[in-house]
Amino acid sequence: MAAQREPNSRLRDVIDSAGCTYEALARDVRRIAAENGEIFQTNKSAISHWANGTRAPSGRVGQYLAEALSRRAGRTITQTEIGLQTSDDEESAESDPVLAVTDLGRADVERRRFLAIAAFTTAGVAMPLGYDHEATTRMLRARTGTSLVGAEDVDVVRQITAAFSAADERLGGGHGLTTVTAYLADTAAPMLRGRFPSDALRWAAFGAVAELAYLAGWKHHDLGQEGAAQRYYQVGYKLACEADPHGHAAWMMRALAHQALSLKQPHHCVDLVEGALRRGLGHVDGQTEALLHITHARAYAATDENPSAARALLAAEDALLRDDGPQPSYSRVSGPAAGTVASHTARTLTDLADHIGTEQQHRDALTRWDPEKYKRVHALTHADLGDSLAAQARADEAVAAWTQALVLMEGMTSDRTRKAITSIRSTLAVYQRRRVPGAADLARRAREALA
Repeated sequence: MAAQREPNSRLRDVIDSAGCTYEALARDVRRIAAENGEIFQTNKSAISHWANGTRAPSGRVGQYLAEALSRRAGRTITQTEIGLQTSDDEESAESDPVLAVTDLGRADVERRRFLAIAAFTTAGVAMPLGYDHEATTRMLRARTGTSLVGAEDVDVVRQITAAFSAADERLGGGHGLTTVTAYLADTAAPMLRGRFPSDALRWAAFGAVAELAYLAGWKHHDLGQEGAAQRYYQVGYKLACEADPHGHAAWMMRALAHQALSLKQPHHCVDLVEGALRRGLGHVDGQTEALLHITHARAYAATDENPSAARALLAAEDALLRDDGPQPSYSRVSGPAAGTVASHTARTLTDLADHIGTEQQHRDALTRWDPEKYKRVHALTHADLGDSLAAQARADEAVAAWTQALVLMEGMTSDRTRKAITSIRSTLAVYQRRRVPGAADLARRAREALA
């Protein structure tokens, strides 16, 4: 056990506010450990040592202590709140998804360093492949909340998620991030501690919070904060398993793979999407299935498995033809499925060096999305279209496409749009030397946008 130099005032304060004795708290810790298959001899002396700072809980005891206090207080209490987590490894080891998403949201609001410096890891992509959600379900169901959760509580979470998703598409990931994460930590996640009148409402509540966690991760991804995004996606996956271990969990596996492919880190992606398809097939509608297949195609193309990529593209097209909705809200968040499939088909064909096919798919994608509702999608698609035109030596058309992209990107707080602008500058320099019409003006506008 590690020595501490000062009393753990955070732990003392929480114990005092919970109104329990050290002996009663020790008994709670022993009971919760037993629920999780561990036998401990925790007594009131151990609690006293932890509160006085002479010792700190080891192993998973800190999690059980936080859980015991949460049950006493009737609200979510994390290890961080009681002064136990001090390292990145301890933060990432949190096994309770409700506590984990609460900690992430609070860390965002408080701009805590561990989240700011969190790094994307390829090992983290594979997390779902070894995750035992049944053990987590048993732990979560052992809780007895004090507040009754109703359908209106869940509906409000969904409405807020939908509103901020719409704003995100128009203004970028930086718009409203703190508001989203504060609501996630202070209202949405604590709801999951409540009592549910039915399993159906419990599943709906976990699904709604999983979608909000996904939005927080997506906003971080758009800002280029990939380590933070990955953590939100991971906890979103765990929450989704509580809501729907088939379709929704498969969708969150797709999210982790999609992020890795965007970063050109395809390790584990084929296995991850194959796992998602095994979970989802037979449990999701055609539109959602198509989105899983198209991510499969991208994973194959990124690992040079071209014949498999082609088969996955065909599977996506076939799934789109099925009219067996309704499409769930978690997969509608990416916009019209046909547009997403076209866009990701273009990215797959880019990896296969089919620039003509890439151009056609980007043009098709532009017809599928409402330009006002999906402004950022249109901006990034115009940028990608310009790239495919430049690859075909069609300089005038490339400049026109990139110009339209810059117009749409004005006012957005998005690292992805900045990267798209940065990526065209070297080609623009060549076009300027060749005196391609509009290249000099576009280069100037690009510099101003990046300033």
